[in-house]
Amino acid sequence: MFRFAGGAACAVRHVARGAASSALGLLPALYSLAELRHLTKIDILFAVSGLPAGYFARVRARVPPALRQASNFLNAFQRAPPAEIVLAVSNLVVGDTEIDAAAATSGSSFYLAMRILPAAQRDAMYQVYAFCRAVDDIADSDMPRAERAAALERWRADIDACYAGAPRTSLRALTRHIHTFHLQREDFHAMIDGMAMDAAADICAPDEATLDLYCDRVASAAGRLSVRIFGMQDEPGRLLAHHLGRALQLTNILRDIDEDAGINRCYLPHELLAREGIAVTSPTQIADDPSLPRVCAMLAERARQHFAASDAIMDREPRSQVRAPRIMSGVYRVLLERTLERGFDIPRTKVRKPKLRMLWIVARYAFF
Repeated sequence: MFRFAGGAACAVRHVARGAASSALGLLPALYSLAELRHLTKIDILFAVSGLPAGYFARVRARVPPALRQASNFLNAFQRAPPAEIVLAVSNLVVGDTEIDAAAATSGSSFYLAMRILPAAQRDAMYQVYAFCRAVDDIADSDMPRAERAAALERWRADIDACYAGAPRTSLRALTRHIHTFHLQREDFHAMIDGMAMDAAADICAPDEATLDLYCDRVASAAGRLSVRIFGMQDEPGRLLAHHLGRALQLTNILRDIDEDAGINRCYLPHELLAREGIAVTSPTQIADDPSLPRVCAMLAERARQHFAASDAIMDREPRSQVRAPRIMSGVYRVLLERTLERGFDIPRTKVRKPKLRMLWIVARYAFF
């Protein structure tokens, strides 16, 4: 549970008009009251900072530079991505298709986590994310499977060219970051291998070993690239990538059951489905099975265990090196909670990102 200093209760009175008077009552009030929508991001930052009510009133008109910067940063939810993103990734191409910078970054759940990083790390993360997004778009495209496989192999050759010192023009920035942060070729290749699994066939109820391999390739491989950029040491970084990558990917799988079924995919493991007597027929029939909630509960518990292992690793590491993964973890943990609150009985509604709660997660790890 989040904890607040006693002065935060002034924000509850200001927003909820007496709905709650304790500091611990602030968090649910922030999430549920429609009145909060008219408040500025600075209001929110003051609310969670624990500053006394008198100070809130006196200083609001003279916002310190750090909080002014925080307010501008948090407004990223409601504005186009900054110019440096466009410069960093707008020329990244797959064949003749240019990646749109806004689509590649600002819509991501990781966008705000990347924004808090120092400039060199931030640009490196934008480049890595743009690569991940590019190969993911190929895997999910409507191209014939042979063309998707060929496009992914072109990316493999492009990555090899980066390591050979002969990148194409649009990958020169990525090449610089590869050398600066000692990014490993095998992690880029693993990401491509994971996308190739989606491109080769519609995945339906993989066995546990295949699911774990898939999670490692499409999520933990990106994590291994990221932790090097964050500056973590090899062993804790590798472990964090292992656990947090799997936690995030399992959350995606649980959240996107219906979306995946719509494109004839189901990533729920065969062994768990069989344990609950669910026949592996088609993704749509699996998604509609009344026993599905029990399978999802077991997979959710696995995700929670990976989140807990990630927390234990980050607790031991320097704060400056784990701010971004803390935000990533916090955002996805909220998505998992929202998914479990919605439940898995049909009909299922789409899980939405709670923007205000995400703002608090960013404020908690980036500014306080």
